[in-house]
Amino acid sequence: MLTLFDMDGVILKGPGTDPQVYADAADAALADLGADPTPAQRAELRRHDLECVRDHCETLGIDPATFWALKDEHASATSHELIRSGERGLYDDIDAITELAERTTVGLVTNNRHATAEFVADYLPVDFDVVRGRRPTFEDYERRKPNPHFIEDALATLGVSDGLYVGDSVKDVTAGHAAGLETAYLRRPHNREIECPPDATAECESLTELLTLVKTI
Repeated sequence: MLTLFDMDGVILKGPGTDPQVYADAADAALADLGADPTPAQRAELRRHDLECVRDHCETLGIDPATFWALKDEHASATSHELIRSGERGLYDDIDAITELAERTTVGLVTNNRHATAEFVADYLPVDFDVVRGRRPTFEDYERRKPNPHFIEDALATLGVSDGLYVGDSVKDVTAGHAAGLETAYLRRPHNREIECPPDATAECESLTELLTLVKTI
């Protein structure tokens, strides 16, 4: 049995990276490139609007792809330090993943940066069989879930076509379903009031429930 896990909101506390991390990363990337944007340009370069990024980078005379990669690099460095320091914590039930890894194939598939996915995989006492995140390119940014591309890539790497994807958002369930997997919608504090997606195979209150669930699907 293969079980793939989303990262933000499943392993790392909170639904995603703090926007300030990306804002600071954009500023650092601009400094690396010697760019001097206007306040309005800086504000838009801190966002993830690809069209704006391309337009403003060209106006500033810097390569958009280089800026994007540098921004991701700085964001990853900050994120890793926040995890090491405990400022961004881990959920208390992730020991269930360690137990699952002892008896089944497990993987980590996230919309977050691939560098951070690899960091988390190394940081946890879990031997993940596959890790797939968003690489620092415009192309991969456009392949984020609910697009099933990252999940399909993980499945191809492992040479399997079925299993379970565990996530905390509608887009996780949509992507997992589109990739041909069963899906588990995991309840966390940030999604308590959100209706469970109708195409989810199961709804879980904790990762520990997976220890029983994977035996039944």
